[in-house]
Amino acid sequence: MLRALSLALPQAALPALLMVVIINLSSLPQPAGASELGKRKGWVIFESEKPYETLLQDLRAAVKAEGLVVVTQAGPTQAAAARGITIPGNRVVGVFNNDYAVRILALSTAAMIEAPLRFYVTEVDADHTHLAYKRPSFVFAPYLNEGGGRLLRISTDLDRRFAAIAQAALH
Repeated sequence: MLRALSLALPQAALPALLMVVIINLSSLPQPAGASELGKRKGWVIFESEKPYETLLQDLRAAVKAEGLVVVTQAGPTQAAAARGITIPGNRVVGVFNNDYAVRILALSTAAMIEAPLRFYVTEVDADHTHLAYKRPSFVFAPYLNEGGGRLLRISTDLDRRFAAIAQAALH
């Protein structure tokens, strides 16, 4: 494209045109840094001074104590290490139980795509981690037209339980 434009512009104008293009490109939104989680709609984010592995263990114990089950766990940290790449600890922990699954399925088949609901543990450095999750009421909001007030009550109950899990894991 610049080549086609250069035919119509005097050679002296090309550096100015190139500067305009660079300035315009640099004003576009840039990706955020990967080390910190920023505020996002529907998310609850906590900072912790617990080491990554300790926070993960405490999260798993808190989930169990609250009567939910760790259904899934996934993260790139170990796979990256196996490839010789070191990255900060990063783990998504899926949490749910069969009681909620059966109750939600009775209200909205589509809503079950959101299960299990997830906690996200990220390591910033050796003594600084984040624990985050999307509020269940936020996650299930798109399905309220199908599930109505009963789905709203389930999701707000899950909000309470997720908050309790987070507090227990952080302390």
